[in-house]
Amino acid sequence: MGEHYRHEWKHEISYADLLAIRQRLRAIMESDAHARDGKYQIRSLYLDNLDDKALREKIDGVNCREKFRIRYYNGDLSVIHLEKKSKRAGLGTKHSADLSREEAQAIVDGKLDWMLDSGRPLVQELCCKMKSQGLRPMTIVDYTREPFLYRPGNVRVTLDYDLRTGLKCTDFLNPACVTVPAGDAPILLEVKWDAFLPAIIRDAVQTPGRRVEAFSKYAQCRIYG
Repeated sequence: MGEHYRHEWKHEISYADLLAIRQRLRAIMESDAHARDGKYQIRSLYLDNLDDKALREKIDGVNCREKFRIRYYNGDLSVIHLEKKSKRAGLGTKHSADLSREEAQAIVDGKLDWMLDSGRPLVQELCCKMKSQGLRPMTIVDYTREPFLYRPGNVRVTLDYDLRTGLKCTDFLNPACVTVPAGDAPILLEVKWDAFLPAIIRDAVQTPGRRVEAFSKYAQCRIYG
């Protein structure tokens, strides 16, 4: 079975855009079942190497690139995901594997011996790349997300804001790890879909005069460390 790549738009939007788009989306789309009051908090730990491979490939617009991150939601350490996001010719795909709290902490601490025997291909792949490419925990990225779902076309629309960075702190399982606003970070509208984007969704997310951006939360937070 081949890779499942999805289309993706990103737009930087204003607060006025957010209010208008949120109202339109609530009328036609479902909220994510995991959201609380329509939103959730995301904390991610991005991995990179000392040459900033993932960062530079993103900034340079490399056609085929990937990045690894560890993520959890709403401060819940009982469900932690290792994710690899890949981009090819503007399309994106994501692979995911579950981690226990102890396993996530071991990766943060650079303790890798258990990974090859984990039985999870993505964990094994990360182990190999931490050893061969020098990947290591680089920075924490926090933000608030409002997610919306539309079944036809498997469409997902998200509104992301309040982007924060952990600076050089990588102790991301510690809820007391302080994060600070990541500069003048924009509100971000993301639209992802499979084969087609229904017209009703295309119309709902219209922001006249705004163009598709290549904004990266990771790159924005790396400005600070």
